[in-house]
Amino acid sequence: MPTPAKEPKPIGFLEFSKRFNTDDKCRDKLFELRWGKGFSCPKCGHSEYTNNKHRHRRLCKACKHETSVTAGTIMDKTHLPLTKWFWAMYIIATDKRGISSNALKNQIHVTYKTAWYLKKRIREAMSDSLENTFLCGIVELDDSHFGGPGEGGKRGRGTPKSKVIAGLQVDDDGKPQALKMRVVQNLRSKTIGLFAAENIVAGANIRSDSFRSYRKPLAEKYLHEYQAFDKESEHLAWLHKMISNAKSYIQGTFHGLPSTCLQSHLDEFSWRLNHRFSQQNIFTFLLKDALTCNFRAARA
Repeated sequence: MPTPAKEPKPIGFLEFSKRFNTDDKCRDKLFELRWGKGFSCPKCGHSEYTNNKHRHRRLCKACKHETSVTAGTIMDKTHLPLTKWFWAMYIIATDKRGISSNALKNQIHVTYKTAWYLKKRIREAMSDSLENTFLCGIVELDDSHFGGPGEGGKRGRGTPKSKVIAGLQVDDDGKPQALKMRVVQNLRSKTIGLFAAENIVAGANIRSDSFRSYRKPLAEKYLHEYQAFDKESEHLAWLHKMISNAKSYIQGTFHGLPSTCLQSHLDEFSWRLNHRFSQQNIFTFLLKDALTCNFRAARA
């Protein structure tokens, strides 16, 4: 698959904040994305409704169910202005380095607690989107360990640092297309097989190193190519670069993370990487994910 042509850069934050400087403008955008092809009652599917402008809700004429553009989404029942949600999503989607809660609170003028809450829910939308992303074609597969430089003392697969399996779909020229990363308890064959089954389409051409845990679980459903690790080789070079960039993102922006928070931040990194060729529309992609995210998962 050829690498998509680079699109124009997204508009700057100043222009974006002017474009969405009222909650009504934000609601119009949400309605366009959610019901642009026609309103559909989430309860009965009926298309006719009446407006309750005071409460910003729509009342289904058939079943009398009342709903809003944010109902059932990560913004459901929010008391925060929609402008703040939009600005936070724009910043998180477009900043390649990621942004800490402390930096976000200063940019959109909210409390630290609110910034943390916003980031948590937005990352849940990213994670939910990745759940429906499957790698196919040529997939580079490897594992790594995330943690402080001196954590645990040991290096390599014997370290007590957080264990992560990473899969990178590449095109015929070997350039990155899509990334998925998963924090796991161990690197046994069963765990490797489960990651592959949940994230890689059967029949894909998987390339890995010669670690024995990869061989048996990948032998039946995939074309598995492996070779001994050599730091001078180009084998898995792009995947190793993506893992290195993820570590730099976590260390540089957050100065390390507890293991309980690692998965959601790896999802954020992967989501941005997977949308890097759509910078002009990256905010819209995130907004769509925010609307379709499983709200129950977002609250967990």
